[in-house]
Amino acid sequence: MEAWLNQLLSALALPEFGLSTVFVVSFISATLLPLGSEPVVFGLVKLNPEMFWPAIAVATVGNTLGGAVDWWLGYGAHKVADRYSHSSHHVRVLGWLQRLGPKACLLAWLPAVGDPLCAVAGWLRLPFWPCLFYMAIGKFLRYLVMTGSLVWAFPGVWH
Repeated sequence: MEAWLNQLLSALALPEFGLSTVFVVSFISATLLPLGSEPVVFGLVKLNPEMFWPAIAVATVGNTLGGAVDWWLGYGAHKVADRYSHSSHHVRVLGWLQRLGPKACLLAWLPAVGDPLCAVAGWLRLPFWPCLFYMAIGKFLRYLVMTGSLVWAFPGVWH
């Protein structure tokens, strides 16, 4: 088991497989699994400052596609969620999401609530492509602000 884990970790090492690692971690972190992708993006940019824009772009694509998976999970879970449709909080949140429509997916970047928000958008059967568009905008801005802030906060590491 230890040899397999070491082999996996070496395959995902940043300098050798940087953008693929950013993509995989960003994709996985956008699903309902608790994983943050910002440290991976920052790590790659710290090691390779010229990779700032490619890293932001790849992280955005991976995270947006993960959000799309959440949307489809929500879309498929519609019948299961009907069991909980009687609580007042549930009704209030669903009403808010229905009023905002796909624009609510701009908040997909938020920790803890962003990924479930994408699933709820699918459960509500909000239009897929507009939701994906707004997810991408929110996620792009998150990566841009987070990575840019870290670059600004740690200027000594840039050449």
